[in-house]
Amino acid sequence: MALSLASITQALGGELHGDPELLIESLAPLETAGAGQLGFLSHPKYQSQLAASRAACVIVGPAMRDTALARGACIVVDDPYLYFARLTQLWKRQSGPAREPAVHPSAVIDPDAVIDPSARVGALCVIERGARIGAFTVLKARVTVGEDCILGERCIVHPGAVIGADGFGFAPNAGAWEKIEQLGAVRIGNDVEIGANTCIDRGALSDTVLEDGVKLDNLVQVGHNVHIGKHTALAGCAGVAGSARIGAHCTVGGGAVVLGHLQIADHVHISAASVVTRSIGLPGHYSGFFPIDDNAAWEKNAATLKRLHSLRERLKALEHR
Repeated sequence: MALSLASITQALGGELHGDPELLIESLAPLETAGAGQLGFLSHPKYQSQLAASRAACVIVGPAMRDTALARGACIVVDDPYLYFARLTQLWKRQSGPAREPAVHPSAVIDPDAVIDPSARVGALCVIERGARIGAFTVLKARVTVGEDCILGERCIVHPGAVIGADGFGFAPNAGAWEKIEQLGAVRIGNDVEIGANTCIDRGALSDTVLEDGVKLDNLVQVGHNVHIGKHTALAGCAGVAGSARIGAHCTVGGGAVVLGHLQIADHVHISAASVVTRSIGLPGHYSGFFPIDDNAAWEKNAATLKRLHSLRERLKALEHR
């Protein structure tokens, strides 16, 4: 498959400099792109790669226009990264529709589940009683959707994800554990994407909720009764404990943990590997982790940290005297 520069800019816009009939055969990273390939520059710190690139054409911002023109064809746009994202969508559409059946013959679907005719269900999926799958939603291989769980329109669920397993609820009983039946479900809005082997637990009484536009990476754990606001994104291996509420337009870095029953405001950004131990009421960028060091130094610092409270009390006593 190939697209001309003219067809790309006609579909997506942008200020084209170069031969409109030049054919692009594939997309590639700027540093490895060659003849017939299109790359993009999203950050000025990579401009050294721009001058050396052999790409047939590059997507750049206005500040990089002159540098790009000095090496050859370019498309100038306000946001190269966003333009590249839309170009990948265009490329996939042009590559042709999927040929597999709308519902793979190996899928197991309860008669009481409701699946929109435009949805696609991959191999070995399981959709249980009362589940509802919205229009143009795609479930890839081995996805499980538990009973009464709802997925909105245009969602993508990657292989191995489990939506609606029981939440982790047990009551102590004479040294053993008594199961708390999880009577809620999971409600997922429109345009949500869920990564491979991610688990979203059903609620204990009310539902676990993911609002429109939420994006979850691979191996994310969302506990029961969690509520995640619109257009929030969680990177791989992040974990959110039960009944936490995360606002809209937030990001949670890879491996970060949000403890249960906390409230996170809109527009909060959590650094990778952080542990959120308290509610956050104001937008901003938050980090909480102990920096890596060689082991001997780390052990000494950790030992000092354990004494920090007693040192603080001694300092207060000295100040009082």
